Amino acid sequence: MKILPAAFYRTEAGNEPVRDWLKGELSKEDRLKVGTAIKRVELEWPIGKPTCAPLSDGLWEVRVTLPKRIARVIFFVHDETMVLLHGFIKKAQKTPQDDLELAGKRKRDVEKADAKGRK
Repeated sequence: MKILPAAFYRTEAGNEPVRDWLKGELSKEDRLKVGTAIKRVELEWPIGKPTCAPLSDGLWEVRVTLPKRIARVIFFVHDETMVLLHGFIKKAQKTPQDDLELAGKRKRDVEKADAKGRK
């Protein structure tokens, strides 16, 4: 049974950037590795390194080592759901600020939409 089920962040236009990234940029084998890591977080939450690590401002990353590169999926926990905000191939030791800012913006979008829905 999933402790923390995953859901894809969806834009106002209905796009799911993480799903698009998975399908568009990763091979079938790489998608399987990323999916397996996400599933592990769903089933074993809370979970730490090497699979998962906290970032900042309530953001977390799923950490996946692929052949010759590293993938990350940034998420946050909202209403007992793992909301997958942003996926990318990491090219430097530190998570790039642009990637953190994009994930943070998407997190705020989800929180604002939720606040409007609860009024």
